[in-house]
Amino acid sequence: MIILSVICASTSLDQMIIIDYFLAGFYLIFSVSCVISHARAQMSVTDFLREADRLRKLEIKHERETSRRFHARKHFSVLEEIHVNDELGADIMKVQEELQKIRNCVYSFQAQLTDVKPSPDLIDRIKDTMTDIENSIKMFKDKQHQRFEELLKEEKIFWQEIGAFEQKIDVWSLPVKADGGVPRSAGICADVKDSRNLPTEVMALETFLQQSGGLHGCWDKYDHQNFMKVWTKHNGKPSYRKEAKLYLPDKTVEDIRLHEEWYLELCHLQEEKREAIHKWRAGKQREHELQREQREKEALRKEPDEAAADLRLKQEEQRREASEQLETWRSCRKQQLEREQEQRVRHQIQRRKRAKEERRRQLELKLMVESRVQQKKKEEELHVLQKEAQLQAEREERRRLAAEDIKRFQQRDSHRLEIKLQEKQNKEQEEHERQRNLDKLKEKVQIHIARDPTRLWKATKGWEEHIKEIGPSGGGPVSHMFHRAVPTWRQDL
Repeated sequence: MIILSVICASTSLDQMIIIDYFLAGFYLIFSVSCVISHARAQMSVTDFLREADRLRKLEIKHERETSRRFHARKHFSVLEEIHVNDELGADIMKVQEELQKIRNCVYSFQAQLTDVKPSPDLIDRIKDTMTDIENSIKMFKDKQHQRFEELLKEEKIFWQEIGAFEQKIDVWSLPVKADGGVPRSAGICADVKDSRNLPTEVMALETFLQQSGGLHGCWDKYDHQNFMKVWTKHNGKPSYRKEAKLYLPDKTVEDIRLHEEWYLELCHLQEEKREAIHKWRAGKQREHELQREQREKEALRKEPDEAAADLRLKQEEQRREASEQLETWRSCRKQQLEREQEQRVRHQIQRRKRAKEERRRQLELKLMVESRVQQKKKEEELHVLQKEAQLQAEREERRRLAAEDIKRFQQRDSHRLEIKLQEKQNKEQEEHERQRNLDKLKEKVQIHIARDPTRLWKATKGWEEHIKEIGPSGGGPVSHMFHRAVPTWRQDL
């Protein structure tokens, strides 16, 4: 809406410059025409030429001044646009600062909710923080709503000024009588003003909106939209209040009921406004028809000169009617543009709200994912530390057991070594004793053995027994032969 107001302001400034230019030209042409008509009737030819030359110079002077003023206003319009842009930038910075403050409060509130232990003091502190955040958000919304209402009023005033200037421009296209000293612009403006008089139903609706807090009934636009969504869903049945309470947690049942009564009254006044405008247009149409028929009848009864004058008046009246119809169309067009602009603003606000909600949801999801990742990372680090501690304990235990085993093995090996050394010493001592005994025996007994070298190739006793010849064991007759036994039952056959 701030941008819209800037556009309206710049547009109205350009139109005012053009209107001033046309007003100066129209006034100059009208004054010249009046003076010329008066001079033709009363002055002589010389005076007429002198006056015409003076008026021509005056016209050139006025054109030069108008052109200089027009070019100067171009620079003023640039300066005014820069000033408006500066104000717009300052407003945007203020809004961003307030939003940043609210965002910081929300972030601090989220930080208070992480890694805390529940306690009564903590709950009270969180409640106080939530209350502060809600109050700051509510103050911000009220301030923006008030600013929005002010911009709407300024926009309405600008449109009214533009409409008035357009009416003046339309009046210039009407013919001016040569014998009249005063143009008909005053009478036409009066007719236009009379045509702009609003019915009582329209004034009642405007008064009701001003007294009840605008188009939303002192409610926030989002709350009113939620109310309308639930109202439309249930077709105005009383069952909508339960669902509306879910969409409007900060509103009581009594507030919803009062807003319902306000909305019903608004619908009733809007319906009366439409009917009144329809009746007013129909009445104006009938009135114009009757006036036209009456003028046609009077024109038939008058003389040809008067009929021509009446025809001119009729043409002027037709042009006036066309101007009124054009004004009506422009007002309807302006209302349509206002509705379209309001709808665009509402859709833009809804898109921003959805985008903000999506960003908030993504931020919450991101924070939740980050918290989970950090928690998982901490768990993994703790698990790694526990595993390392366990491995270190196992290594220490294995080292201790290995040291004990080494010590035990060393003791065993040293014991075995001592035993072996003792056995070796015993054997050496026994061998030494045996050798000593043999030496003693050798000293006592002298042994002389005759050597027989031929015994090496003689057969041993075992081999002689082996090659001894063995004779046959049985050379006599056989006493009997073995036969198969005959069964008893075949012996007698």
